[in-house]
Amino acid sequence: KVMYETFTKFSDKKVAEYPFPRIPYEEAMLKYGSDKPDLRNPLEIKDVTSIFEKIDIKVFNGKIVRTITLPDGATVERSFYDGMTEFAIEECKAKGLAWIKILEDGEWQGPIAKFIDEDSRNAFMEQTGTKIGDSIFFIAEHKGIVEKLAGEIRKELGIRLELIDESIYKFCWIVDFPMYELAENGKIDFCHNPFSMPQGGMDALLNKNPLDILAYQYDMVCNGVELASGAVRNHKPEIM
Repeated sequence: KVMYETFTKFSDKKVAEYPFPRIPYEEAMLKYGSDKPDLRNPLEIKDVTSIFEKIDIKVFNGKIVRTITLPDGATVERSFYDGMTEFAIEECKAKGLAWIKILEDGEWQGPIAKFIDEDSRNAFMEQTGTKIGDSIFFIAEHKGIVEKLAGEIRKELGIRLELIDESIYKFCWIVDFPMYELAENGKIDFCHNPFSMPQGGMDALLNKNPLDILAYQYDMVCNGVELASGAVRNHKPEIM
């Protein structure tokens, strides 16, 4: 509560209500594409991989597919979509950025619209909450890349569409960080802090896949900036 009271007292901006939301790391990476999410940006990332497994789009095959829906985006001019595609390729080093508009008459318009059948369209709209008049950006990449790429697209959309509320501080806790990750050489390495306690203790270390073990670690984030971090230290000799 110290941060809430401090920001409330010394800033003329509004501070989002306390207690701050606790967001598991995995959820943050899925919904926001970052473990330092800016919650002032209302856009969220959705996973639609299961739908696109049944659709033959070459650039999507064998990849994780994430989407970002723009409410009422069907009225946004074509140059905006071209500009976002250019940003994805030049700034994010993506291979491209697919998009679709859902027009008022229900027509799907965009480079990949012809590949998506009626059943898949209905499943997509139900799963993501997309409606007529919206538009969608599609990000397809492998795990470890797709999260960051979708996060960069989400961030840029928020800036270009002026969706960020500059009058407020929005805090959150990021919790349940993974204990381990795969390093670039393919070996398992510590993800963040090697001196943290693993959730589940020795039993987790002995019996779980290392990549499934979570740590007692946390970060405090405000408006996309990490302000503090901490952990429960490994205090049991048999686990050290």
